Amino acid sequence: MAIRIGGLASGMDTDQIVTDLMKAERIPLNKLTQKKQILEWQREEFREMNKLLNDFDQFIYGNMTLQKDLLKKKVTSSDTSAVTAVANSSAANIDTRIEVTQIAKSTNWISTGSTTFTGGVPRTLDLSVTNGDGTTSNNIQIVIEETDTLENVISKLSNNKDLGISVFRDSYTGQVVITKKETGEKAAITLNNTDSTEIFKSLGFTDAAVGSNLTVGSGTQGKDSIFSINGLTTSRTTNTFVVDNVTYTLHKDNSAANVSLSNDTDNMVDKVVQFVNKYNELIEKVNGKMNEEKYRSYQPLTDTEKETMTEKQIELWEERAKSGLIKNDSILSSALTKMRTDLYNPNNSNVNFKQLAQIGITTSSNYLDKGKLLINETKLRDAIAKDPTEIFQLFNSSGSTTESVGLAKRIRETISTTIKSIEKKAGKTTSTNQQFTIGRNLTNLNKQINRFEDRLIKVEDRYWSQFSAMEQAIQKSNSQMSYLMQQFSS
Repeated sequence: MAIRIGGLASGMDTDQIVTDLMKAERIPLNKLTQKKQILEWQREEFREMNKLLNDFDQFIYGNMTLQKDLLKKKVTSSDTSAVTAVANSSAANIDTRIEVTQIAKSTNWISTGSTTFTGGVPRTLDLSVTNGDGTTSNNIQIVIEETDTLENVISKLSNNKDLGISVFRDSYTGQVVITKKETGEKAAITLNNTDSTEIFKSLGFTDAAVGSNLTVGSGTQGKDSIFSINGLTTSRTTNTFVVDNVTYTLHKDNSAANVSLSNDTDNMVDKVVQFVNKYNELIEKVNGKMNEEKYRSYQPLTDTEKETMTEKQIELWEERAKSGLIKNDSILSSALTKMRTDLYNPNNSNVNFKQLAQIGITTSSNYLDKGKLLINETKLRDAIAKDPTEIFQLFNSSGSTTESVGLAKRIRETISTTIKSIEKKAGKTTSTNQQFTIGRNLTNLNKQINRFEDRLIKVEDRYWSQFSAMEQAIQKSNSQMSYLMQQFSS
């Protein structure tokens, strides 16, 4: 760095002069910095477009592509305290009469005596458990440590998943209650070794014996559910069971209910309306960005310029400077055109409904709407009531040709292609600069900026060297003049 001598000899404000000279020198650097800011803004604008596209894609996937979401069934029960039901999309629209004789219940074992467990002796329980449906798990072993308390033993029994029981002790009576978590009449617990019988005897089950099932005592043996379905008497080990894609749940002994299934037209109407609304929101926002006015006279502000402005002025200026950065972008323009084509072209895999217009969805005739969709909800509801399966296929059919692929699948493919194209141009948050076009341009700009800043340091040093040399010359001249004047005076 050059020695800096201010204007002591010349009387000039050297600092200000150099500062003004450097302002002129910095003009090209400011342009590079502004160009960098514009690229960063463009990058964020493109990524925001990708977020909009991805959000729409996720909506389609979560609401329009799966039968369980779109082809729902409406189930009604004449007595929900007796029987409730849910149906999957494959269930037929039928009416069913369920008459419940008894609901399934779990087995309860209640000890006949109070607990006498004191611990102090390590033991290993060996148990077999039979579930309510008759399936058996053998040789379930539980280690009781020498230091285990009664609470530890109860906890180990309750927490063993293979046993499938819950255990508690009533502190008032001292009795232990064991409840099988599953229902069914065949539930049993078998004690396979001496340690098991001794532990259960200490829990109050006084008649526990090796090789025998634990007696229920004053508890109750589990029960299977007994019911009739449209006159056919049958039973299950549980209260919830599936018949022809309908899951029924029984709730009360000696009860009955009529269960009816129908197409959930409201659900499909709601999903299709949401699809149209979200599509319209998407194209409105994308078109809005593509048609923003470009204010070429509003360039990004330098730090020096910001120092002279209020926060509100900076905000308004940058709002104009950011406007139109992705105006008429070819990727977004192509995507909008392709999505309109995806929705307009017929789906030839269907018989009754090949186009959106046939179910009450048409394109707005107002050119200012730029392809927005309009819905005749009455016509849509009638079409869904007529054949909801074909409506589902209109959006989701698969095929080897574009004409046989559903409209939702076409849209998702277009969105996927567009997102990938934008990522090549603007990357994503996890991308490095070398992985996308704008990023590589930013890297090159950073290199140019660094080189220019190094050059400015040298230029500023040169100015200071020149002014310092001038000051030294003036100072030397002044000294010589002072000497001569003294000589003449003398």
